[in-house]
Amino acid sequence: MQTNFILFITFILISFQACQPKNGNDTVVLAEVGDEVLTQADAISSIPVNALQTDSTLALQNFTEDWVRRQVILQEANRLNFTNRRDVRERMQRVQDEFILQAVQDYIISEFEDDLSVSELEARNYYQQNKDKFTLEEPYVQYRHVITESISEAQSAKREIMRGTDWETVAKRYSKYPDLKIRESQKFWPISISGGEVNMLNRYLRVIGPSEISPIYRSGNEYHFVQLIEERPEGDHPDLDWLIEQIRDWLTLEKRKRAFNTYVKNLYLQAQANNEIKIYNKTDESSNAFADTVSLRKINNEE
Repeated sequence: MQTNFILFITFILISFQACQPKNGNDTVVLAEVGDEVLTQADAISSIPVNALQTDSTLALQNFTEDWVRRQVILQEANRLNFTNRRDVRERMQRVQDEFILQAVQDYIISEFEDDLSVSELEARNYYQQNKDKFTLEEPYVQYRHVITESISEAQSAKREIMRGTDWETVAKRYSKYPDLKIRESQKFWPISISGGEVNMLNRYLRVIGPSEISPIYRSGNEYHFVQLIEERPEGDHPDLDWLIEQIRDWLTLEKRKRAFNTYVKNLYLQAQANNEIKIYNKTDESSNAFADTVSLRKINNEE
């Protein structure tokens, strides 16, 4: 309940910012509630692109209905003079403080961005120094997956692979989604998700050996088979190429954290030097009174 209430207050704050004069070019009006106006341009800028691409009419309709509902609630909040309630003001202040703290943190970090990049060499050195921390939690497999529209195409593709025909040639000649299948065959996959949505292919990959090809399996109107290229056991060390980008991202986050903490520490020391920070030591008597208050609240809650 408290979470929903805070979300509601957050929405009020955002809506205050949204209640600004509209651009003269935004002439197509979708809805009005009191003095508030929703233009088509405003709606389109707020709706996810994929929703617009799927069904723009339905997306606009749903967004408009939701916008009207929100505005009706906001009008009721204004009628109740909601934002002048003490508890609401306090929560709004906390929401605003949290937003400002995050925004200023992002700004401070952006000032150091040029010094926070992580080179590929740094990532490789980190991997070599901490290699024992990187182990596979389950077997991984590299495999080729062919999907055809007919059994004859699947049989022809299988024969060509067995004859030693280049894999990319076979994929482009017979398989559906050849570019995707070629890219997928260049990676290692956890055995638990290997074979994709066709469960039988996963079973085949668990039992066939390297270079072996599974039987052809029909799923719906498509024909599938897989060829296992290589497998890596649980507990093995993954190749650095699998992890290089993740390591760089992690090291970048660590650098950002350290840079921000150093900046804040300097702010703290500067404020101390300027006598801007005062922390009062509580007496034993006031500390006991505080403890009694906490205990009393706990008892009341239990009752």
